[in-house]
Amino acid sequence: MSIEVNGGVTHGMGSPVFSLQGEIGIRDDAVAEDLRNTGFERAHLAQYWLDGSELRLVLYREREGDKPHGYAELTVKAVSEGGAFAGDYTLEMFDMTGATSGEGRTKTFDGKISCSVE
Repeated sequence: MSIEVNGGVTHGMGSPVFSLQGEIGIRDDAVAEDLRNTGFERAHLAQYWLDGSELRLVLYREREGDKPHGYAELTVKAVSEGGAFAGDYTLEMFDMTGATSGEGRTKTFDGKISCSVE
């Protein structure tokens, strides 16, 4: 799996995010092919927190088009360690494709992540 997110944050006035782009890439057949490479933009920023030494980020994107409901949700929680941020991520992939009982499939990935803030 690969995760890359880049964004711009102003200083002051609550440090709003003025730009964001990112992408996840998954090589796991348990995830629907159209969700394996999901891109994110600022509109997909569900939650964001950058305060001193703490960074929290939630990106959420639903599957587009006329296929059954599916989504990717990336959560990052990191703290500063001498200028760089290190912490954990959780990536939840949900897919209703092929669901017969009304319940979809969820695949969750988690691990360590490093981030930098300039």
